[in-house]
Amino acid sequence: MKVRFAPSPTGLLHVGNARVALANWCLARRAGGRFLLRLDDTDAERSKSEYAAAIEEDLRWLGLDWDESFRQSDRLDRYAAAAERLKAAGRLYPCLETEEELAFKREQRIKQGRPPIYDRAALKMTQEQLGRAIANGKQPHWRFLLSPREVTWTDGVLGRRTVKLPSLSDPVLIRADGGFLYTFTSVVDDLESGVTHVVRGEDHVTNTGVQLDIFAALGGSPAALRFAHLPLLTDSDGGPLSKRIGSLSLRQLRRDGVEAAA
Repeated sequence: MKVRFAPSPTGLLHVGNARVALANWCLARRAGGRFLLRLDDTDAERSKSEYAAAIEEDLRWLGLDWDESFRQSDRLDRYAAAAERLKAAGRLYPCLETEEELAFKREQRIKQGRPPIYDRAALKMTQEQLGRAIANGKQPHWRFLLSPREVTWTDGVLGRRTVKLPSLSDPVLIRADGGFLYTFTSVVDDLESGVTHVVRGEDHVTNTGVQLDIFAALGGSPAALRFAHLPLLTDSDGGPLSKRIGSLSLRQLRRDGVEAAA
């Protein structure tokens, strides 16, 4: 067994993060497996080195150790190589629509009583049209061409789950500025680092269907990955916890005198 805890160093860990980390750590230690700490820091604008250091400090305060760790920012060449493989296979395609154009398309589809998913108009663009647009200063973002199928798995917490890929928009994996998105980098890392079990919040259920499709497109065996999606901790109003709620950060709880065991 190999599990991973993959926080983004864009803020302090809160109790919801700690719960996911603890679940992964306990599973790995009980099974004699490995616990990977992965810092998902590809958002260069929001990721801070002080938050990365705080994450490690807070985990140690909780008594959670790890067997290996790495930062996604050190693996950009691996994501670029994986992207080239998807492009060569026809599974990653360039799009030139602006946010405003995409918003307008969604509004029109809703008015027509159709689901507001991307219409794949970019697939009709010729290489000549793309080259001309790039020569005029436009940079494409890149979408993953989802398979026309359902993805089903037996979840370790929720039981049998199915995601219908045709009901979803092809996800953007690479922004126009060249930045890689979590949906993509997480799959590349899970595949190349040998993760066997992914334990995370139930807000990622739809992501799992998409990521299993990407996993297969990159040559991985979806059967080699097992998933478990935990119910989310919520605030007093029933909303999701956020790193912006400072009072629920591990750092503030420790300052308030709360013991790590508690």
